[in-house]
Amino acid sequence: MPDMISREIHLISRPTGMPTPANFTLAQTKLEPLQNGQVLVRNLYMSVDPYMRGRMNGGKSYVPPFELGKPISGGAVGEVVESHAEGFKPGDAVTSNYGWREYFIATPSELHPVSRDIQPLSVYLGALGMTGLTAWAGLHLVDVKAEDVIFISGAAGAVGNVAGQLAKIRGCEVIGSAGSLEKVKFLREECGFDIAFDYKTSPVIPVIEQLNLAALNGIDVYFDNVGGEMLEAALSALRVNGRIIACGGISGYNAEIPQPGPSNLFNITTKRLTMKGLIVGDWLNCRAEFEHVVGEYYRSGKLINKETVVVGLDKAVDAFIGLFKGENIGKMVVKLE
Repeated sequence: MPDMISREIHLISRPTGMPTPANFTLAQTKLEPLQNGQVLVRNLYMSVDPYMRGRMNGGKSYVPPFELGKPISGGAVGEVVESHAEGFKPGDAVTSNYGWREYFIATPSELHPVSRDIQPLSVYLGALGMTGLTAWAGLHLVDVKAEDVIFISGAAGAVGNVAGQLAKIRGCEVIGSAGSLEKVKFLREECGFDIAFDYKTSPVIPVIEQLNLAALNGIDVYFDNVGGEMLEAALSALRVNGRIIACGGISGYNAEIPQPGPSNLFNITTKRLTMKGLIVGDWLNCRAEFEHVVGEYYRSGKLINKETVVVGLDKAVDAFIGLFKGENIGKMVVKLE
């Protein structure tokens, strides 16, 4: 293999508050010659996700922090360029955790083959990827069942819209909150939500008031992607023996000081609520089942995959920052040129 130069995004400083382009740099690296048992992959699409913000901080967390001066990692779907490993050949489509770069060398255990029969391939980062698996796992985590009333915050995001669609397939009544009228329309008309409301209305109407109007008799399940005010409203609206799927807290990811918790946490006691944390990595052993079941929903048209696509590796940082400004509907994906 001749010398292969790959561009990649490095984290060069740890953000304080909202990340800025100054925290990143676009670098070039020369790949080593391919060895036996290795595969060269060219990325076609890469994922940017809110959880990556936490990995940009120093210190211990549930996943190691990104190293300064090194390429950022994240979900990607690509095609095999050259293979010295059994089971992989040029043209094969694979997913990996080697995003934020154009080319990479990996071993077979670091690659997950996917079918080119399902298009676009970026769906393997969205509805049939880790965000879809997160939504599917969340519903299983608290045994969401037919006739449950479920409220989903951040509902027009990558996880939220899939969680709502899967809940509708289960026979639930689905309520979602989102940050614009355009997103509310998407939830109602494309995802089939029963009710969706804009928490950024002008003049602002408190979330608890909007949720109480949407669910006059309360809710059974809260799928939390936001935290903060949304969690406090849900704790108020949940019925006795309600369940909370604690998936994310994007409202606080860029906070420079820890945010205070909800003022009504005692509802967990008085209402005998269950709140369970969700890390998608704990569910990778269910990946085959998820891909089979949800893949059938996608192929049959029961489930849609919504994307906001940004073109160019050099636009990846802007796409990532855009997540925290609400610039995406559905999955934010970067298409590599």
